[in-house]
Amino acid sequence: MAELSKAYAPGEVEETWYARWLEAGCFSADPASAKPAYSIVIPPPNVTGILHLGHVLNNTIQDILARRARMKGFEVLWLPGTDHAGIATQNTVEKNLKKEGVIKHRDDLGREGLVAKIWEWKEKYGGIIIHQLKQLGVSCDWSRERFTLDPDYTRCVQRVFVDLYQKGLIYRGKRMVNWCPASLTALSDEEVIMKPQKGFMYHFKVRVVEDTDTWLTIATTRPETIPGDTAVAVNPKDERYAHLIGKHIRRPLPLENQAAIPIVADEHVDFEFGTGVLKVTPAHDKADFEIGQRHSLEVIDVLHSNGVLNELAGQDLVGLERFEGRKKAAAMLKEMDAMVKEEPHQNNVGYSERADVPIEPRLSEQWFLKYPSVDKAKAVVASGEMKFYPGRWAKVYEHWMENIQDWCISRQLWWGHRIPVWYHQETSEVYCGMEPPAGDPSLWRQDPDVLDTWFSSWLWPFATMGWPEETPTLKKFYPTVDLVTGPDILFFWVARMIMAGYEWMGEQPFRNVYFTGIIRDKQGRKLSKSLNNSPDPLDLITKYGADALRFGIMRSAPLGLDLKFDDTSVEEGRNFANKLWNACRYRIMQGGEVRTDGGALPTQDVPVFALDIAAKLDQLSLDLEKAYQEYSFSQVTGLLYDFFWGNYCDRFLEAAKTHFAPEADPAKKAGTLRVMDGVMRRLLIHLHPFMPHITEELWRLMGYGAEGAFLMREPISAAPLLEGADSALIQDAQKQAAAVYDSASRVRNLKIMCDLASNRTADFILKPAGPWVEPVAETLRLLAQAGTLTVDTDFKPGKGMAGAVTPCGEIFLLLGSLVDVDAVRARLTQELRKAEEEIIKAKAKLSSEAFTARAPAEVVEEHRQRVTDFTARTAQLTELLDNLK
Repeated sequence: MAELSKAYAPGEVEETWYARWLEAGCFSADPASAKPAYSIVIPPPNVTGILHLGHVLNNTIQDILARRARMKGFEVLWLPGTDHAGIATQNTVEKNLKKEGVIKHRDDLGREGLVAKIWEWKEKYGGIIIHQLKQLGVSCDWSRERFTLDPDYTRCVQRVFVDLYQKGLIYRGKRMVNWCPASLTALSDEEVIMKPQKGFMYHFKVRVVEDTDTWLTIATTRPETIPGDTAVAVNPKDERYAHLIGKHIRRPLPLENQAAIPIVADEHVDFEFGTGVLKVTPAHDKADFEIGQRHSLEVIDVLHSNGVLNELAGQDLVGLERFEGRKKAAAMLKEMDAMVKEEPHQNNVGYSERADVPIEPRLSEQWFLKYPSVDKAKAVVASGEMKFYPGRWAKVYEHWMENIQDWCISRQLWWGHRIPVWYHQETSEVYCGMEPPAGDPSLWRQDPDVLDTWFSSWLWPFATMGWPEETPTLKKFYPTVDLVTGPDILFFWVARMIMAGYEWMGEQPFRNVYFTGIIRDKQGRKLSKSLNNSPDPLDLITKYGADALRFGIMRSAPLGLDLKFDDTSVEEGRNFANKLWNACRYRIMQGGEVRTDGGALPTQDVPVFALDIAAKLDQLSLDLEKAYQEYSFSQVTGLLYDFFWGNYCDRFLEAAKTHFAPEADPAKKAGTLRVMDGVMRRLLIHLHPFMPHITEELWRLMGYGAEGAFLMREPISAAPLLEGADSALIQDAQKQAAAVYDSASRVRNLKIMCDLASNRTADFILKPAGPWVEPVAETLRLLAQAGTLTVDTDFKPGKGMAGAVTPCGEIFLLLGSLVDVDAVRARLTQELRKAEEEIIKAKAKLSSEAFTARAPAEVVEEHRQRVTDFTARTAQLTELLDNLK
């Protein structure tokens, strides 16, 4: 054993150990290993990313799984990498270049120039999040780090595209898509977030051409698109308008082209919305486009791709940004006396997930994919062969898979995987292949679009392992075991990976999916920069240490629920680390030799309290295994915390001091030290996946392993700590220990009730419950913080003595001149009266049928608990007052 400093300093320890692990190749996976395989792939963070608490939670869970699997005897591959993040990365670089005055628009640099700038940016900043993950202590095999634009990965993406194209699953078509006017690209439905938006409902009137005395009132939230209207629609069952079907109205805008457009009948028009008359703008609304298709309406697009109104919007609106155009169009309707009214209105509007601007429905020619292997992907989750944690997400997955729509996979960007399709300049030939078409390259033009970022990400589990080659890594580690991710990308990524796994590997890509919760502050708000409630993880690591952050966040993360987080969670982690350090330091101060083999310990000369803690450790191991199987990591940390802080430190170490006194039996001391080492050794093993750095350091300093051995390579043992322990002996020891701990607590409480400070010396007399009590009486005195504790089998209490019945027997406090007995009696009598009144009030509530029927269940239960608690309190006070008579 080495000497431990008085205080634990995490910074230097964490940096040193991470370097040692890397140098020793502790994270490297060997495909040739005979060990069973465990593999997990990191959800690749965006190359633009900076570490946030969501990354901390997700990657800590993955690291726990990976480290524990190594200690369970598996050959572990945790495969890391980053995603090129098409829209996010290109937007970031473009903004920076504009800010620096290098460009005004991407066209200033051209495709090759901008892509070159993005690669420069990626090389400079792309590794930041990887470096930050290393500061967290994650044990990825960094020699296998992948990037979704690596040459090999790109070939994999191209191969998949060509394969799907040849199968007829990829096609090009003109459809209404979600268009981002900021990023200038199409988006899939999953990339659109619905947000409530406050605006106005504009009611304007139009004249029926064939009957100039008849006017119709139309309600819309988008008057700027009126120039794109090519019909108005009514429901054929709406008696108010049935006689007008087939006639025309005069479109009010643009002023220079007030065209007559038809009134059509369509059953999809909602009677109740607005006035029941719907303006139909096929170019700017998906539902309107469908109506237009049914009625062969003209499609007039009045918006440029950047959201600015074009020439077809008319001379008064052309050049205005869409929201400015809305105001202008409304003003024009007022000037024409066509505006009937405008009302405040809130509706849900689709926003681009990346650019955070309202999207535009836009008719555009794009590439689409009919999903492959859908039935197999549905069946594997429905059958339970693939498990979701928590299980409720399986229903969400099933619903999406039942209503799956073709995937718009093309993006109008320059950063990403270019679509491997070429068009002949002189003929209508279309060529799709992994290599450019043969012949004169000047006759062929490659499709300018790139693939949706998720089109590369859905191949991640096998593309990162060398597919389509049959690599040793793929043979050994595919399929993976676990996936840890957020439910927000269940459709973006998880569902698509499952389909891809079946399509190209013939099996599921993982067996278990763990969905993390959303991190919120203590007020329940989502963490965000605008609320200033999102702490920087690196600041927390600097202040408290990575282990403290890991342990703290995992204690706050219940399975499947959002977690409430603030710095106090990390402070608890730091305090736990300090307590662990001090417990080991205390052990070193007691001297003696340390066993390094980790084998079972003999029970000879092991005192009651040491037998008890050893049995509790064995139970802890069983409870931990069960919690791990349920992926309940917060339960694991709770078990570890309660065992170490409560059972080991607060109880066992205090009880063990009896055997470290100068007059103590040397054999009992040695037996106690053996158990201390055995328990601490296994506790460090259990804690290692959560707190890898401090446990590795203490393992070395305590001498629990062979010279140069790593704790992270130490196996987790399921064997009992004590060798051939007699179950009756253990049960008796546990009963006695529990009796002493409970009795000590009651004695301390007795002092408090008698107005004695906990550190005030007081003398007690114990009338023992049996002969087993006397050997543990000194430990009871120590734990109870008593001055003296005299064991007297025949003791008869006198007047003015406070007493309590405990599992160890009746204990009496010799008040003497310590307190004013009359004053104590008066206070206790008053407390008894208040407790009885509380029981009466609670019972009165519970006897009321109106209360029990209408009050929330938790409120009713709270009143029942009050009856139970105050009943116990009255019994305690009555007993104490009887002794004071």
